[in-house]
Amino acid sequence: MNMKKGLGRGLNALLDNQDTTKPAEAPQAGVTMVDIRQLEPNAGQPRKHFDEAALEELAQSMKTYGIIQPLLVKESGGFYTIIAGERRYRAARLAQLTEVPVVIKEYTAMDELQVALIENIQRQDLTPIEEAQCYQRLMDEFFFSAEDIARQVGKSKHAIAGSLQLLKLSPAAQVFAVTGELTASHAKVLLAIEDPKTQANLAERIADEGLSVRGTETAVAAALRAAEETSTSTVPESVLQAYRTAEIDLKHALGAKVSIRPGKKKGRIEIEYYSPNELERLLQLLRGIQ
Repeated sequence: MNMKKGLGRGLNALLDNQDTTKPAEAPQAGVTMVDIRQLEPNAGQPRKHFDEAALEELAQSMKTYGIIQPLLVKESGGFYTIIAGERRYRAARLAQLTEVPVVIKEYTAMDELQVALIENIQRQDLTPIEEAQCYQRLMDEFFFSAEDIARQVGKSKHAIAGSLQLLKLSPAAQVFAVTGELTASHAKVLLAIEDPKTQANLAERIADEGLSVRGTETAVAAALRAAEETSTSTVPESVLQAYRTAEIDLKHALGAKVSIRPGKKKGRIEIEYYSPNELERLLQLLRGIQ
């Protein structure tokens, strides 16, 4: 069985081509009015963050015009699980409506996720983290590749990969991605910082100062240098002397300035050169050492 069913089918295909985007001046075919107490949110809903002010505004509209677009639900033991429309459901509760219009369909777990993903992406209702989590679920639970997701949701593979980068951030840093203050491009740069506390502090700085990606690169580079200096300062003098001796030996062997940068988990050796000819000379020397 092919699990990679197309997200690109969209909501209409999953609704047997029923158009639920038009205002409901009269009950639509396939639309049922149900007691709001019989509805329950879907635990697998990708969207977790709901703007309270926007919900209040929608609730006021519902008091005047009712619910224009039915919710998509599936029957489950005398209740109805919301597949798409949780925002409308929450607003309806605020508006103290007793009944809501629904379209009852049978959905597989794959269909449920697809409908919820498509609805939220099309409306841009997901936070960046929620969107990334949804992509990750498609990959983990339904074996989609980044290419599959990109093709089905109409985004580039690069955009999907960038979105997934957000999930590699520490939880404290992800908080700023939820509000959109930290983008996937910021995250890619920020991931050079391994320490969660430093990463979170930089994420907060990005948000507070509105740093660009270029500004973030500068801040991350400074943080890495500071961490390196702190790490070096804790190295015993005898070990530092051994590094200095090794630098002198390499300088004599290569005829160029050499710096050894020790670190907690890894270090690096820097060899300076000042012209293409000097680089070529060093390369020939290093090739001869092999």
